[in-house]
Amino acid sequence: MAAGEAAGTKGSLSTSPVVIRMCHELDEMHACVTLQRDVWNFADAELVPLRLFVVAEKIGGQVVGAFSGSDLVGFGLAIPGFRNRHAYLHSQMVGVRKDHRDGGLGRRIKFFQREDALARGFELIEWTFDPLEIKNSYFNLEKLGAITRRYHLNQYGVTSSPLHGGLPSDRLVAEWWLKSKRVIVAEREGARQSFSPERRISVPAHIYDWKAASDTRQQALEVQVQNSEVFLKAFQEGLTALGYERDGQGNGTFLLGHWEEAWKY
Repeated sequence: MAAGEAAGTKGSLSTSPVVIRMCHELDEMHACVTLQRDVWNFADAELVPLRLFVVAEKIGGQVVGAFSGSDLVGFGLAIPGFRNRHAYLHSQMVGVRKDHRDGGLGRRIKFFQREDALARGFELIEWTFDPLEIKNSYFNLEKLGAITRRYHLNQYGVTSSPLHGGLPSDRLVAEWWLKSKRVIVAEREGARQSFSPERRISVPAHIYDWKAASDTRQQALEVQVQNSEVFLKAFQEGLTALGYERDGQGNGTFLLGHWEEAWKY
């Protein structure tokens, strides 16, 4: 089966030894919490607790597990939301164990979420992501076909995760319109179709090194602040991030255009 062919809450994907399915048992929820700790290295106070995984499964959210045999090697957690008179799913986190990364498993989990959401009448899944994370930004906009037109300053405060480098937790909001042609094309071809960007916002490849060291962290903060101002102004002007480029040196660039462009392909 292809990545998005499983439907409903009882389906599973088995294109590899890793099987993706819904989690319903308490021990599976415990495994999700443990893997969350391994992926993000949060302090215990910042972990999404077991209770929320259990509640999500009970109230119409998603707890998706990727299993290699009996071992959980990836998971996705989503909870239902409601805004502007429409129900949607908020994908709180997707995590993959280190030895299973870079093989397409995260993408398989996301498209499993999509198929289950569509089967239950949802047309939108949202999540937040760090605008300084080049690989993840590329994945969201290019490989999944998401768009973003909202920017939240320091959404979670300064977290304990080393991945965040002690910076304010600025976040972009990804909107994944599940029935849109851009998402269908992204699933089928693994990439979006081209468009002519009106504005670009760049993230230097050195951002990871700058965040990791105390003597260069100020440089990372300056990039974050500068980019946040450009994003907020662009979004106020009606622009939307519709694509993302990476060059040979690992630098990343958001490509912004008008919202209407998202529906032309």
